Amino acid sequence: MLKPVQRKSFRAGETAFAIVASRYNGRYVDAMVRAARAELKRAGAKQVEVIRVPGAYEIPVVAARLARTGSSRIDHFAAIICLGIILRGETTHAAHIGEAVSSALMELQIKHEVPIIHEVLLLENEQQAQARCLGKTHNRGTEAAQTALAMATVMESLDPIF
Repeated sequence: MLKPVQRKSFRAGETAFAIVASRYNGRYVDAMVRAARAELKRAGAKQVEVIRVPGAYEIPVVAARLARTGSSRIDHFAAIICLGIILRGETTHAAHIGEAVSSALMELQIKHEVPIIHEVLLLENEQQAQARCLGKTHNRGTEAAQTALAMATVMESLDPIF
């Protein structure tokens, strides 16, 4: 059973965030992007850059570039939020895509020491996508933004230590 999103109070300060989102299954991904942007804006993020890619499989390469170099407008992001929806079909293709994306995103955040927030969801059907992306009390985009804000705070607190 899905739990409603619990609003947490974060202040983004002078931080910038990136959202890498697939166009595939756009109805659901667009709703997550809107929710994530709204949550980051509510927290006062200095900048939110959204980059769209064709599908979930293309998300890691763009996240890698952003983690390594930032963008033309900013030298680094406090966190990179990755959003996508993969719906299972009759073959194992969706599972292979999901595993590859998950593995790549985990490796990126360790290699570049930039929080990579993984909300590329592998779901059984559209009903699950509707519940996680279109509901009024639950949206994985909001949760992803809250996680990005929390991790930005954690990473900033580590800077003086190291």
